[in-house]
Amino acid sequence: MGVDRRGFFKIAGLSTLAGMAGKTSMDALAQGESRFAPNPEALHGKRWAMVVDMEKCKSKEGCKDCILACHQVHNVPDFGNPKDEVKWIWKEQYHHAFPSQENEYIKDDLKHANVLVFCNHCDNPPCVRVCPTQATWDRKDGIVMMDWHRCIGCRYCIAACPYGSRSFNWRDPRGVDEEEESFIKETNPEFPTRTRGVVEKCTFCDERLAQGLLPACVEACTEGCLKFGDLEDPESEVRKLLAERFSIRRKPELGTQPEVYYLV
Repeated sequence: MGVDRRGFFKIAGLSTLAGMAGKTSMDALAQGESRFAPNPEALHGKRWAMVVDMEKCKSKEGCKDCILACHQVHNVPDFGNPKDEVKWIWKEQYHHAFPSQENEYIKDDLKHANVLVFCNHCDNPPCVRVCPTQATWDRKDGIVMMDWHRCIGCRYCIAACPYGSRSFNWRDPRGVDEEEESFIKETNPEFPTRTRGVVEKCTFCDERLAQGLLPACVEACTEGCLKFGDLEDPESEVRKLLAERFSIRRKPELGTQPEVYYLV
């Protein structure tokens, strides 16, 4: 970004002062209040969580409906190469997603499957602790948020996240490639585009929850692989699934308490 060490700390200091001045609004957001206008149809929960049914997910080989839906809705750029890749939801090989899973008797087909991964919206998110400008924070309902205007591109959160759930915009996502094709194939005017030098990630579609809609990935999945709901509600589908089926989480030994569960 062209910012030296002294410049970085100057920006961080100014951002901290601005954050202190705007503490009331930040506290409101942290309490789970939406950044959007109140909507009587909005979905509310005490602790949002996602449940992924791995058996159902692998049954439709090569399916990317949820990934395409998420990236289209959120104007995620496609730079055409893995070095600059920006991703909110993607697939990892099982042994990469669950390197510490010691159940050697888990089904062989699951061990060789590609697993859907995204931000885990941890109860104890290390990314939040290291951000010097409060550009990322956790709401009372558990959603780990991003404010791209506050982000100074220090990438501390990327280093802190043990799941690789955050992406950095090394290039201008609003730009075009060598063939004058836009990196964002079809811009969604209802969602903000980002700029070069900021971090982004999944936000559990907080903007859709504010409208009474489920996350885009859940809505796009025709196989019913993804379920989203309030963990604190005993009658919610996610609570019932977790009570009936065995589930695992990514790297639980780290103490981050991820709120994305995988049914095996």
